[in-house]
Amino acid sequence: MDWTLAAAALGIGIVVGLTGMGGGALMTPMLVLFFGVPPLTAVSSDLVASAVMKPVGSFVHLRNGTVRLDLVKWLCIGSVPTAFLGVLVARALGHGAHVEELIQRALGVALIIAAAGLFVRAYLRLAERARSRDGRRTADPTGRPRVQVRPVPTMIVGAIGGLVVGMTSVGSGSLIIIALMALYPTLRASELVGTDLVQAVPLVASAAFGHVLFGDFKMDLTLSLLVGAIPGAYIGAQLSSRLPGALIRRALAFVLLASALKLLGVSTTATLVVLGGLLVVAPPIWMLLRRRHGFPALPRKEPDELVPATTP
Repeated sequence: MDWTLAAAALGIGIVVGLTGMGGGALMTPMLVLFFGVPPLTAVSSDLVASAVMKPVGSFVHLRNGTVRLDLVKWLCIGSVPTAFLGVLVARALGHGAHVEELIQRALGVALIIAAAGLFVRAYLRLAERARSRDGRRTADPTGRPRVQVRPVPTMIVGAIGGLVVGMTSVGSGSLIIIALMALYPTLRASELVGTDLVQAVPLVASAAFGHVLFGDFKMDLTLSLLVGAIPGAYIGAQLSSRLPGALIRRALAFVLLASALKLLGVSTTATLVVLGGLLVVAPPIWMLLRRRHGFPALPRKEPDELVPATTP
């Protein structure tokens, strides 16, 4: 048992519990960058650990009735087979340093997409608040909102997400939820998160099964992850109603970008320059976007402009 790894997994589990996302996007880069785990081994062990963790949060949402099972069905039809296929694609690439490098680069690209997606989610929520304030948006119904299910686009989202998750372990809690928001903008935030968590259970299970059979799964590594991540996710879920989810997600986006740059082989100096530039440029841009939608640049009390975190 690696207690240092378990402690690191505890911190990531807390982030996952707070935000409902970031498991694979943080866990796998941590294993690769800080613990020297080969990328394929990191992906395999992370997916198996996630397959154990995902049902916990899913049960909470099922119990609270915040899951659209009609959407879960079509997502899983697309994602479950392609998640397993993603493992076979990774295996077909063979073994060796070039394959590990390819997987590492694919992971880096997936992280950049996930980080960009967090900004997109924030902006969409800001625009939605503006429409609600100005009366340009139809008021939310008192009951459950009606959603016109779009089977083919939903299956395509699941298929693409499943393939990415099978190869990189990233996407079940970040890429797919962004696509769901675009396809079904009337979904309540709690239903968006709950639906994504539940559809991720069979998706991740399929990918994990494939990695157990054909990947580079390590039992001792996975046990260390679970020892830390399971209580961390529980603690994060308990804290999610007390801490500002927007602030946590902004920090998560920053970490995702930093991890992506390192995985893509960017030097430490260049990484620091990019991140420093982002810290300088991002706040003024966000202030301008707020003012464009009629909000003060610096709100007195920062609202949670992203999709609210998972609640226990």
